[in-house]
This record gives sequence, C-alpha cells and structure tokens, in this order.
Amino acid sequence: MAAASWYASELRRELGLRNRQWALGRAHVESYGNPPVIVYPPYHPTDEDLSVGTPPEHCLHGNFFDAAYAAIAARPEWMRRFDKIHAQGRALPKAESGRRWRELDSSMSSDALLMNVFCTPGVAEAPAVRQTLGVDGDAPPVFGWKARVPLKSGLFDRTEVDMRLGSLLVEAKLTEGDFQTRTAAVVESYRDFETVFNRELLPRVCMKTGRHREASEFPENYSQEVEEAVADSGSAAKAGALDLAAWARRSMFNTEADSATQGEAGYAGYQLIRNVLAAYAQECSFCVVHDERRPDLREAWFAVLAAVKSAEMRVRLKVLTWQELAAILPEDLQEFLDQKYGIVAPGRVASPVGEISGFEG
Repeated sequence: MAAASWYASELRRELGLRNRQWALGRAHVESYGNPPVIVYPPYHPTDEDLSVGTPPEHCLHGNFFDAAYAAIAARPEWMRRFDKIHAQGRALPKAESGRRWRELDSSMSSDALLMNVFCTPGVAEAPAVRQTLGVDGDAPPVFGWKARVPLKSGLFDRTEVDMRLGSLLVEAKLTEGDFQTRTAAVVESYRDFETVFNRELLPRVCMKTGRHREASEFPENYSQEVEEAVADSGSAAKAGALDLAAWARRSMFNTEADSATQGEAGYAGYQLIRNVLAAYAQECSFCVVHDERRPDLREAWFAVLAAVKSAEMRVRLKVLTWQELAAILPEDLQEFLDQKYGIVAPGRVASPVGEISGFEG
C-alpha cells in the first residue's frame, strides 16, 4: 500500500511540474494547497456557447490537444462528459467567466487523457490502434458507457465504464491511488461473481467503516448507479427494492482498507472485478490502460486476473500502457503527450522537466 501511494504521488508531482510549464501562456489556475493541481478553462465562456459552426479558434481548451477538443466540441454526446462538476471545486479559485470547474479541466484527469487520445481524428479508426486493442469494426468511442451489470436481486449496477470501443470496454488510469475496495457483501451481490471468479484467489482486505459521505464528494470512488430491472409485481418486487436499498447504503459509505484493524471483510481491486463482470455480462473484452510509471496498478490487475476461472474469459482481458499506445499515435499527438504528460513510446526518452520553486510532492 505504501509503495502504491509513492508511485501515485511521484506521478502527480511530475504531472504538476509538467503542467506548470505547459500552462505558460495558457489560461489556468492552481488549486490551493501543496502540491497544487492545475486546471484549465476552455476558450469559450460556457459549454453552451459551442454550436455547429463555432470558429475553430474558439474550440480550444488548455487541457486538451487542439484537434481532440475540436472533435469533442462537434459531438454533443462527447461534450456531455463536461457535465461532471469538479468534486474539489471549492479548493480552486473561481474562474473569471463564472463557469464552474469540471472534472475534465483537471491536469490529473485520466478521463481527459483518454479523450485526448481517442477523440483525436483518425486515432480510433486507425488499423494499428484497433489491432493493438483487438477491436473489430468501425464503431466510434462511447465515453461513460452504462454497463448495467446484473445483481443477484434482479436489479442492475449501472456501472459507468470509461470507454466502450466496439466490443471492448476500457478502464483508464493515471494518478488514481488504486482500484478501490468494497465490502464482501457488495462485491458478492453481483449475479455472475461466483461464475467468473475464484473468490479464494481474489485480493482480500479488512475494512473499517467511516462516516457516511455523499456521492458527489468522491465521484471517482462512487460512480456506480443502480437501475431497477423490468418491474415485477408482488413480494418479489418488494424484496428486490429492499436488496437495492441495502446495496446502495453499503456502497455509499466511506470504507478504508486496514489490515491491522478489526472490521468487515472486503475485496481490493473492486473496479476491476466490477468491470470484468460487466465484460462477461455483455460478452465483451476488457482492457486496463495505465501509465508505465504505475507498476502498482499493473500488479493489482494481475492479482484480479489470476482469480478468473475461465481460460476463455482470461484471453478477453488485457492490459496496456499509455506508452505502448503512444507508439502508434500521430506524431503531433505524441509530442503533446510527451510535453504535458511525460508519456513517450517505449525506447524514447521523455522531454526534461525542471524543478520549480514552491512545488513539492
């Protein structure tokens, strides 16, 4: 756990330094506290100002590759990803325009990185990219796709998957601390849990329960929603509603893994378990994309992968680094990823980033 925290904090520090340099000459603010997080506003006062025929010079955003943001601005379904308000908005200076900060404005956002890559024209359609990801067809990316993972109660966890590309589900990671933990009662409430996993092989934790927190405080930690299945009548429907309420209460409590504290049994790698179950239910493949500077995330993924029973299911589960993906991207996008994120193709050296006074990890 300590090693994982170190890898995450070191990457946050490097991204902070790089974005201090990237932000020069671009509109931005820094969060209060140390180390700060740099966020960027778009080059238009509000998200509603974008419409068909918006001049290209107005389709710009400091946190995005220009071609990617122009493509996002032209597609309302992609632009709706900006609806998610920044959870720590109160830790940021107010934007001059009065616009509320969005999660995608943050230099640490893995969703922004994902969209920078796959919204750039020509990337998602490129044969090399589709071959690397194992994707057939020409379906465009869908961001924030609702997977509707079945529960034993007959209801559905409306899990939000970062991206669906054809038959592939993608979980993007950058500076997040881990893949979250959840109580055994929550994880084992999924319909296909015992079919897909050998529970004895999954990473376990002992969890202590803290105070109740609202979902809006930590949207990355509490992204799932629960959707009722086709309504039944009578006592079965009432039982399903009770199951739903209990499931929601459990998942909305702040829980911490603590191996030294007596508490409720839980599982580590909850997001991975949940997304593998989503892939199983939808007959899809699943890929985790992470930064090579986060070997802790890769180890966590392999710990969950080892517990998958079926060999046929295991071959549908993949892992890829942003660096491996960068090798097959357009050169101008590669340059952007290098300067802003320090992401370069294997065998290349990232551009240098100097120490900046007042920035500490």
